Amino acid sequence: MQAVPRHARYSSITNSPRRTLGLCRQRTRTAQRHLPTTAPKPIIHDVFESTTGTWQYVVADPSTSAAVIIDPVLDYDPVTQAVSTTSADALLALVADRGYRVDMILETHAHADHFTAASYLQSRLAKPPIGIGRRIGTIQSLFGQRYGVPAAETESVFDKLFDDNEVFRIGSLEAVAVHLPGHTPDHMGYRIGDNVFCGDSIFVADIGTARCDFPGGSADDLFDSGRRLLDLPSHVKIWTGHDYPPDRAPISCMSVEQHRMHNKHLKDGTSKQDFVAVRTERDSSLAAPRLLHQSLQFNIRGGRLPRPTVDGYRMLHLPLRVRDVW
Repeated sequence: MQAVPRHARYSSITNSPRRTLGLCRQRTRTAQRHLPTTAPKPIIHDVFESTTGTWQYVVADPSTSAAVIIDPVLDYDPVTQAVSTTSADALLALVADRGYRVDMILETHAHADHFTAASYLQSRLAKPPIGIGRRIGTIQSLFGQRYGVPAAETESVFDKLFDDNEVFRIGSLEAVAVHLPGHTPDHMGYRIGDNVFCGDSIFVADIGTARCDFPGGSADDLFDSGRRLLDLPSHVKIWTGHDYPPDRAPISCMSVEQHRMHNKHLKDGTSKQDFVAVRTERDSSLAAPRLLHQSLQFNIRGGRLPRPTVDGYRMLHLPLRVRDVW
């Protein structure tokens, strides 16, 4: 079994209350025993990939060992163009070590800042289906045309397309797909028990929310999605898709109550008008994600490799910025 690299640290977490602000991080704990009438609580492993600031999750049912993997990362070096599997292999090692059976790989959206490891993991596991929101087809069509990705390379790459409020199961756990547009129009979250894995919608409180300046993104929609999350019961935990800590350790989740009190963009009392103004101004100053073009081409394929050329190369396209045409 491969050793877990330093940059991919993980813990397993049960849903016991936290005493400190914002930190849903705990060391390994044994799953609690429950009376037969009590709904089982998931075991949550949060795995931080530091190069892209991405939180990956393995969520397991303690009673059946069924599990899902959420938003896994495939390593990519834009200087050498090398794709590697160190981060994904750490997830496989975790799953094997705990004896989990991965029943599904879940994507919250087509990421624009890292490569997905969904297809790689599917090939190394027992072919679990890859799930994403039903609106992914619009994103595939848009960026497929922009980057010249053949339609055949984006067709049927996702095995399960979720509708809003669609219920599914992870062993004995009930899960619900939740449409959270704003960052992108196809964006989904997944509620599992008293936990919501919200992807790139809400970040931790001192960062606020995700950008909305991608095609189809909408600050109005993100406000509504954020309030949908913050209208949940106060004890529900919101697990974010990224963290970019300047001077603290990475944080994977906060409670709804903590967001209501402290989220810099969405705390209680924030009007939609004020949110849209702040979010729009902030987005206007942001540079494009470093891996924008490569990630979108790779991820609308569901993480499958581009088909090789006649010379055996697997190609991605990069647009040039040309001031003068000659």
